[in-house]
Amino acid sequence: MKKKILFVCTGNTCRSPMAEHLLKEKLKKMNIDNVEVESAGLSAFFPQKASKNAILVMSELGIDISSHVSRLINEEMIKESTLILTMERYHKEVITKMYPGVMDKVFTLKEYVLDDKKELDVVDPYGGNIEEYRRCRDELSYLIDKLLSKVDDI
Repeated sequence: MKKKILFVCTGNTCRSPMAEHLLKEKLKKMNIDNVEVESAGLSAFFPQKASKNAILVMSELGIDISSHVSRLINEEMIKESTLILTMERYHKEVITKMYPGVMDKVFTLKEYVLDDKKELDVVDPYGGNIEEYRRCRDELSYLIDKLLSKVDDI
């Protein structure tokens, strides 16, 4: 059965598209084809491309996200997803308030993959310099490696 993972951040121009494409790339390298990956934002009201620095830092890894267009999260995405991973506690709270029936499949990414539950937010690099985007990308890559070790449990 196909599993569907949805990454959620605020505008769907930095963190969630980077996480989406990092996971897609790693799944491809591992020949795992039963996992579908998407991303969306809570405030992506107008379609926008991925941020310039997100495109740049992902291209450093050979991953092209220049064709990404932001999407606003909707009920269909929520229902179709096996697992919804948010970048911040706030995102998780908004989703579980809007759709109380999905609490069992909504987690912050860090909450889902790390044992340490103290700091659950992935810092938003939006508007930051290239180093902040690299830090975010590298943190997401680390977290997604952890997620891959749990992919059978999803």
